[in-house]
Amino acid sequence: MFLQARDMGYHMAGMSMDAGMIIGMVLIVIGLLLTTYGLVPLGAHRERVARLRVRALDDAPIGRVHIVLLLVMATAITIDVMKPTTLAFVVPGVGKEYGLKTPTHPAGDLPVALLPLAGIAGTVLGSFLWGWLGDRIGRKAAILLAGVVFVATAICGTMPSFELNLVMCFIMGLGAGGMLPIAFTLLAETIPARHRGWLLVLIGGDIAGAYIITSWLSSTIGATYSWRVMWLIGFPTGLLLILLTRWIPESPRFLLALGRDQEAQEVLRRYHAEAIPVEESELEVEAGLRGGYPRLFQPPFVGISLVLILTGLGVGLVTYGFQLWMPSNLRALGYSGVTADKILRDSAIIGLPLNFVVAYCYHRSAKWTMVAMSTILALSLFGFVLLGKHVTDHRVVLNALLVAPIWGANSVVAVLVSYSAEVYPTRIRSRGSGLAAGMSKLGGVVIIALVVAAVATPSISTSALISAIPMSLAAIAAVVYLVETRRRTLEDITAAELRVTA
Repeated sequence: MFLQARDMGYHMAGMSMDAGMIIGMVLIVIGLLLTTYGLVPLGAHRERVARLRVRALDDAPIGRVHIVLLLVMATAITIDVMKPTTLAFVVPGVGKEYGLKTPTHPAGDLPVALLPLAGIAGTVLGSFLWGWLGDRIGRKAAILLAGVVFVATAICGTMPSFELNLVMCFIMGLGAGGMLPIAFTLLAETIPARHRGWLLVLIGGDIAGAYIITSWLSSTIGATYSWRVMWLIGFPTGLLLILLTRWIPESPRFLLALGRDQEAQEVLRRYHAEAIPVEESELEVEAGLRGGYPRLFQPPFVGISLVLILTGLGVGLVTYGFQLWMPSNLRALGYSGVTADKILRDSAIIGLPLNFVVAYCYHRSAKWTMVAMSTILALSLFGFVLLGKHVTDHRVVLNALLVAPIWGANSVVAVLVSYSAEVYPTRIRSRGSGLAAGMSKLGGVVIIALVVAAVATPSISTSALISAIPMSLAAIAAVVYLVETRRRTLEDITAAELRVTA
């Protein structure tokens, strides 16, 4: 159907769904349910802690297996982040094809903002859902399931009606929202403590790389094959993610926490870590902790969770408010589609090398890097508030000022999810990462819902102001509540927190 529409500029709006397409969609839903069931491991809910020394993993040197894992996870995170990032670049084309209400076409029937609202709402639920799945079925299984969802929802690119686009975009969001917290949880539990912090942030900085790739694809093949091809790309990239899971191990800490000794020893040997039998496992420190999301809001984690919520909310407003509507706002201010995409791409490229600086700073101090990044992003947003629409009068100034909201927001997400993967115990670590990732999307749901309700796109200064307020509060709260994680084992961090509570 997509190829048949090439003579019409790949416009498929109004096409009727044939029997093959209907059957295919039903089979996709059935396949997703069966895959989920098949990934639930037997005996995954036992509560006995394995009697093996966890610190052996932190004492291991960085080797080839670690480098392979880092490269694989960097690719996986890039594939994942490309999904929600694509929303910013397909919105103009979707609005034009379906005759929706946009800044350049205010007479449309439905607001085009419904599309990103469906997608981002899916990522919020997906973050919490995959956070739960990661603690129940395992980190690797949850990543594999996300890849399957990416493949299944690539059909979003061939939906003939806008309503079907909303449904498929929501399901796509479920998978995209879950990958990031699970990936960081797995890395935090596998990388030796002395290298864990800066490597997590460096890998997370690849979020900006996903933005660069997406904007490049939009300005090249997207300009030729329409916005629909941006969703169809999810098919080959999803298959690639599934293939990459061959080089992704299950978290040894997750296996030890469930008493799956033999599997844990196999993984430890792969990572050149000796499995040492002990009288009392270091994971005993959290043996009395109960799972579930409510535990995140009880002492000693309530203050930390508050900081993560404020930071996530603020950066979500930047990513899905400021960033999402920037292409449309730039077009409304006189820039062509290709020029707008290139401006955003160039700003991301300028900021990309700064990821190494952030990684080094996080290696020196996780807490104060969180404080500094939140402060820098808040100040840059207040700059857009002061300049308003006049910020576009000079191209160089615009590019320079966009570096912080595009690169800075991505770096804050990287630092946020990295910190959340370090600071919570193994039994709720995936949920903690899911909370941080989910809140980074919830801000997008809030601002996009406001756009839908008001049927208006926020201006540059308005979206910047809305984002700057929670980021400022997050910076202040971080000074008070965050703990330092630098070069400390995950179990030491948990033990210190519990001692303070006691």
